[in-house]
Amino acid sequence: MQQTAAKRPGLTRSIHDRVLAGVVGGIAHRYGWSPTLLRILFVVVSVLSAAFPGILVYLLLWLLVPEGND
Repeated sequence: MQQTAAKRPGLTRSIHDRVLAGVVGGIAHRYGWSPTLLRILFVVVSVLSAAFPGILVYLLLWLLVPEGND
């Protein structure tokens, strides 16, 4: 008997759970995480780490990740 794995949907930007472009909402939806906690973590890591260019990463993801249809 062959077992088929459920395919996860690809990474997309959220159209319903967004603050700016839906990037963090889409990541949270993809992995089943809380969007609010992920946003807080993203901001904290971006502010505390000079080596993590959070704004640039967000802008690149905004341009590269397609908008989903939630």
